[in-house]
Formats: sequence, C-alpha cells, structure tokens
Amino acid sequence: MDSIAFPAVVEAESGRFLEALAGVDLDAAVPSCPDWHVADLLWHLAEVHGFWTQIVDRLLEDPSAADDLERPTDAALHTFATAQRVALLDALTRRSPTERCWSWSDLGGDVGWVARRQAHEALIHRTDAELAAGLTVTRPDAALAADGVDELIRGFLVGVPEWASWAPDGTTVAFECTDVGGRYVLELGRMTGTSPASGRSYDLDAAELRDDPSVPVHAEVSGEAWDLDRWLWGRGDGAALSITGTREVVTRLRAMVTEATQ
Repeated sequence: MDSIAFPAVVEAESGRFLEALAGVDLDAAVPSCPDWHVADLLWHLAEVHGFWTQIVDRLLEDPSAADDLERPTDAALHTFATAQRVALLDALTRRSPTERCWSWSDLGGDVGWVARRQAHEALIHRTDAELAAGLTVTRPDAALAADGVDELIRGFLVGVPEWASWAPDGTTVAFECTDVGGRYVLELGRMTGTSPASGRSYDLDAAELRDDPSVPVHAEVSGEAWDLDRWLWGRGDGAALSITGTREVVTRLRAMVTEATQ
C-alpha cells in the first residue's frame, strides 16, 4: 500500500474512464451495473469526485457541509466529469496525505485514505466504462489489484461497530492472491445491535479477520489479484478463480460482499 502513489492512480484510471466513454452513446447500457446507462455512470463518478474534492480541499470534518452538485444535461456530462476530475486531482496533490478530514470508515480520517479510496473507485468504474464501450478490460498492475482486494476486505467486509455485538458461528473462508501473495481468513457470524445515530436495529451476517491465515477453512476463493478484485466488486464472473469447499459458504460470502459494497 505505502508504495502506491494513489493520486497518480486516480489520475490514470479516471483518465482511462473518460477516454473509454468518449463518443459512446449515453443511453448505452452498463453491463456491470444493470440499472445504469452510460450517462448515469458519468454522473456517478463526477458526483463522487465533486464530493471528495470538497472534503479534501476544505478539510471538512462534517460531510453535511459539502455542497450538493447539480446534475448537468446529458450533453454536458463528459465535460462536467472532466472538470470534477481535475478539481479532485488538484485537491489531492495540494494536501498532505496526513491532513485530517472526514471519512465514513474507521480506517480513514485523513487525505491519504481518500486518495486510496478514490483510486479504487476510479479503477472499478474504469472497468465499467470499458465494458459499456465494448472494449477489452485493461488489466492493472498486480500490486494495485492486490491492494484493491485488501481495501475491500478490511474497509468494507470485516469489522463491526462499537455499539454492535459479534457472535462468530465457526464458519471460516479464505481469499488468496496467487500472483503477488496475500491470504485472508475470515470467520463468519452475526452482528446484532441498534445504531445510536439512526435508531435502526441490525441482525445480519458479518465477518472478522482471523489472525492466523493457516487455519483450516470451509471454503476458499483464490486466483490472481485482479481476477479476485473484479469478482469481489461484481465485475467478473469468477471463471478465472479457483473456488473450493462448501458452495453454500461461498454463496453466503458473495451475498455479504454485495451488501457491504452497495
């Protein structure tokens, strides 16, 4: 992670995103996002860029202080998305990675976290753009893909909030990147509790990382980092992966990943 220049990744991947969609019919479907057309994909990444530009540029500690962006006409979307990209890159390069700002994740809280999150946001949506344009999906550097696997597992899939209770059920599952190394063993269970912020009660599947990656598992998903990253984000069918063990565990895990990344 420390060796990856995340602002440079944001620049490269968001640039490829815009290049892939240049001249593409805005009403064309996005195969990896069934409810979206190309116009929606352009607007989504532009809106995300615009929001995080404000968080980083103003070092906001409260996300409600960020202004809402107004969606432009479809004809202006590509130009608008280009402008939001430029603004985000400017903010990320002017600020130090250690400067504090808001984040939705307990792992975040600084500009460096934003840069990493936006690097993978751009990477995954560049994949969407190439699929929508009918292009061959470009394979990123293996180290970046492996970091994407790590970010999704640690940042989205595992962990429960302080107000919740965690009850493991003894089910274990592993992910392994076979080309660059990196193995994660997760124990599945239930998270229950009531959020003090919203008052909403929860009772759902959750996972925690096991310290020992060599423990026996009920199922394992392994393959090259990019194939695993794409599968985790729902941008690949897993045909290139090795999936072994109890099929029901893999199905359960797939549902947990989908819920965590919505």
